[in-house]
Amino acid sequence: MIDFLAAAASAEAPPAWIQFLPLVGMGLIFWFLIIRPQMRRQKEHATKIAAIKRGDQVITAGGLLGKVVKVDETYAEIELAQGVRVKAVKSAIGDIVPPAGSAAND
Repeated sequence: MIDFLAAAASAEAPPAWIQFLPLVGMGLIFWFLIIRPQMRRQKEHATKIAAIKRGDQVITAGGLLGKVVKVDETYAEIELAQGVRVKAVKSAIGDIVPPAGSAAND
């Protein structure tokens, strides 16, 4: 019995870096599956917002659809209906609606 305890005590423990390997793996998975795609979407959105020009149809983050009447560095004036204009922060614009072409179901 004493020989068994002595043998168990003399057995080497794995190196410390092997214990951190699963944490590093989870961090890499988190980075590639969640953080990196989100950063790419934010960058694409920022490029779209920077390219807004007068006459574009946009959808605000609140879901309002309107036409851009005036644009400056931080704000965009959007016409929601005839005679109804709102001034919105450019970052609150959700998307730019592509110009209407032929219908997809033709």
